[in-house]
Amino acid sequence: MPKYAAYHKDDPHSYALGIFPSMELLRARPNQIRALLVQSLKSPGEGLQKLIEACGNRGFPIEEAPKALQRISGKENCHAALVFEKYEAAVDPSADHVLLHNPSDAGNAGTILRSALGFGYRDLLIVRPGIDPFDPRVVRASMGAVFHLNIAMLNSFEEYSGDLDGRELFFFRLRNADPLESVLFTLSAAPRTLVFGNEASGLPPELERPGRGVLIEHSGQIDSLNLSVAAGIGLYAFRRSVKPDKGGVLP
Repeated sequence: MPKYAAYHKDDPHSYALGIFPSMELLRARPNQIRALLVQSLKSPGEGLQKLIEACGNRGFPIEEAPKALQRISGKENCHAALVFEKYEAAVDPSADHVLLHNPSDAGNAGTILRSALGFGYRDLLIVRPGIDPFDPRVVRASMGAVFHLNIAMLNSFEEYSGDLDGRELFFFRLRNADPLESVLFTLSAAPRTLVFGNEASGLPPELERPGRGVLIEHSGQIDSLNLSVAAGIGLYAFRRSVKPDKGGVLP
């Protein structure tokens, strides 16, 4: 067995840590799987047994690797991990998109990916420098939702905005923005892109004016909402809004 080390963003492979994210990888991207690492093959629990059987039925290598799991996860109680080859997945140009501009927190990113999938968005873009969607921490926080999404990495917002073909852009920000409720009343049937900024700095100055600004109003007791909370509210509200082609029904 190769000596798997702690994840590095330049590695060609990554890890789905835990039984649930591993099962989602198995369902969504089985062709990317390289091996299953387990803490022990002796008396596995029900969930781990199902994962072992599913991997065994597909012919994936299964290894007892407690030290490797500890190196990878940084914990002693990680019972399983699937090793998988990283991959690229182009976004659908006709679908609604979610664009994250320089997100930096793995927990926030994973939560947003899970919310996006839950609200029917399958096409996401991340502008560098930003969190690596295949970082095991992101995979774990998304509970494996990342494997069901098309995620493209961009070097700049301009790389995305060069050819939008009538797409509507909505920038979630605190300045030069209209309240979310009023924006929802004026939506067209055009494909939409919902843009969210960095946790600490928000959107950069050059993105403070283009497109349409959207403000999620909150009390003056806080300066802003947590990014994953704001994204969850925005994704849900836009998906629930009535569109002629979808009738406001969640996919």
